[in-house]
Amino acid sequence: MISDYSSEKNKQDERLPGKDALSVSKICFNYGKKQVLHDVDIQVERNSFVALLGANGAGKTTLFSIITGLYGASSGNIDIGGQSLLTSTQQALSQIGVVFQRPTLDRDLTVLQNLLYFCQLQGIPSNTAKTRIDTALHTHGLAELKKAKITELSGGQQRRVELARSLLHKPGLLLLDEPTVGLDYKNRIDFVSRVKQLCKENGTGVLWATHLMDEVEDADYIYILHHGKVISSGRTTELREIHQHNSVASLFQHLTQNAQETSQ
Repeated sequence: MISDYSSEKNKQDERLPGKDALSVSKICFNYGKKQVLHDVDIQVERNSFVALLGANGAGKTTLFSIITGLYGASSGNIDIGGQSLLTSTQQALSQIGVVFQRPTLDRDLTVLQNLLYFCQLQGIPSNTAKTRIDTALHTHGLAELKKAKITELSGGQQRRVELARSLLHKPGLLLLDEPTVGLDYKNRIDFVSRVKQLCKENGTGVLWATHLMDEVEDADYIYILHHGKVISSGRTTELREIHQHNSVASLFQHLTQNAQETSQ
């Protein structure tokens, strides 16, 4: 029986051979004198969907900021597709696609203009960019909206544009930081399903950060981040069986409460 994070981690390490889409090892981060991440270890296989669960303030966005190079870690290592973020920064970052928590589309431009601009920033040749954009528009159900300004789109449509944009340079790792905030239930679940399907089709590794428990399914591999520490990880259904909880929400509450009591 897996009863603690260290034994869960040993089991996890056995299932992750070869180069992962993402390997986070012993990452620590301080805001001044306050330590907000404590020896965080996370791995995302290629062609896999991994959920990072944590309440607001748990450290999810800080971790994403480190992975994307916005912050530098106090200690630890990050490899992206086998490339070190520290020593091969450009090669590592070039393999990442990101959907941020807050919308980052240019609202004065059309859908097509936003995608073209991103391709230019990525240095994608114009002919290749046109082909990829046409494919993306059809894949994400946006073909009829390509000439629409972002301000004319619903929240769910805007998120689909951001997802399409994040994949234009064919990244090996896709990071999504609370990507469904502000969407209704149907749009949230549809968006999760869309990401999982693309993960399977493209062989992309996905790290999905959320505090919404209904976005996690039994087959998903999860990490639970609490006050900057990974307190548990494993396949959702296995963790529920081990800790005898019939839902992700009750499992999360149980593990975080135990961690809180242990730290006091």
